[in-house]
Amino acid sequence: MPPQPSPPPPLPHDVETLLRTTGPQVLAALVRRHGQFDACEDAVQEALLAAAQQWPVAGVPDDPRAWLTTVARRRLTDAWRSDSARRAREAAVAVDPAARRAAPAADEKPASHDDTLALLFLCCHPSLSPSSQVALTLRAVGGLTTAEIAAAHLVPEATMAQRISRAKRTVRDASFTLPGPAERPARVEAVRQVLYLVFTEGYTASGGADLVRADLTTEALRLARLLHAVLPDDGETTGLLALMLLTDAHRAARVDDDGLLVPLTEQDRSRWDRAQVDEGVALVSAALAVHPAGPYLLQAAVAAVHAEAPTAADTDWPQVVALYRLLDHVAPGPMVTLNRAAAVAMVHGPQAGLDLLRPLDDDPRTADHHRLAAVRAHLLELAGDRTGALDAYQRAARLTTSQPERRYLETRAARLRPPSPTHALALGLGLGLGRTLSLTRPLARPRPGARSGRLSGRQDGVGARPRDDGAPTGGHDGVAAGSSP
Repeated sequence: MPPQPSPPPPLPHDVETLLRTTGPQVLAALVRRHGQFDACEDAVQEALLAAAQQWPVAGVPDDPRAWLTTVARRRLTDAWRSDSARRAREAAVAVDPAARRAAPAADEKPASHDDTLALLFLCCHPSLSPSSQVALTLRAVGGLTTAEIAAAHLVPEATMAQRISRAKRTVRDASFTLPGPAERPARVEAVRQVLYLVFTEGYTASGGADLVRADLTTEALRLARLLHAVLPDDGETTGLLALMLLTDAHRAARVDDDGLLVPLTEQDRSRWDRAQVDEGVALVSAALAVHPAGPYLLQAAVAAVHAEAPTAADTDWPQVVALYRLLDHVAPGPMVTLNRAAAVAMVHGPQAGLDLLRPLDDDPRTADHHRLAAVRAHLLELAGDRTGALDAYQRAARLTTSQPERRYLETRAARLRPPSPTHALALGLGLGLGRTLSLTRPLARPRPGARSGRLSGRQDGVGARPRDDGAPTGGHDGVAAGSSP
């Protein structure tokens, strides 16, 4: 068997970042000139591959975008000169005179924000399914490879390649222009939804061993910043960016040293990214002053309330409940109810939260969702129903496909299990042995000034630490609370 070629060495980080940010600009410029999205995207991918092979050796050119544009244009020209491509080109010219447009010059101005936004709109075209919109956006605008996108979706690379190829064919002849005033709000909402899906999948991966896919959250934030730069006066776009910033700010505190998920109320807030928190809070405050409160802006406002609390105990829970009540009015849905129930429990007690959960048992969107079982488990635990909480935690652990979430839920369940007979016997023997030994030793005299029954840091005489049982309030930071941060 012949030896297999060794994989190429990884790209330097600065080169990889440059390619990822410049590639979409080149694609936008080519598509604006030629319209044929699939052919242009193939040409840009070949140019990016050539750059990845040559730049680490020969050095980065003075004008990387112009270099990529020139190479992509040549690849495009070569493809059109082939027999099959030429026939397709001639047919396109016959029905669409705009197809005669010239290829861009190497020194053409960079793609504008409007070009990149048009590319985003094209990737989120209503003719595509949501999964195809996400995949095409990550490929064409985000600059991720097919292998990276496949890994994020937990599907084989060949499957993802076919999905992206079908999506490119679907939008091949779609107009590369910004939508008109009538359809623009709906199209912008589709773009926001895709970016939010990318972010949430990255922040709490739906499957696999890793809790976070930093490449997805980083890319979603970059694209949200770009969208906000183009639409700075759009309240919901501002809300989306703020929500991402405030949620992602918790990333470093979301797992402990053993890799176990840490709920929001138990996180070390000194590890939060204060720069992102400050930016997110400022965006929310400015937007709420001039824009009506939409779903993203309200979720960002909830995140801001949590972010501004020095400790979990300082959280303004009545304000959180009021915001979720308003969100339930503006954009009702089962995940909103789930988050609202967790917040209501902190103000009115766990039974009030459990009452809000009851209708979700009959909702097909949540009946078999692990978050419903996890929220119920937590509220039952707060209510003192250890048996019911144990059953609910175990059910949630069975339903989730995320390994970190399963470990967290199983750990919560393990704390509620009654000791086995063997464990109980060992515990009894240990207590008996302790008493026997204590009778063979003289009683220690209390130190002057010591107070009986009050040991430093010990509240129950056996050294147990007090436990924070505050309800987790966000699907991103604790699996017991739905989809808000």
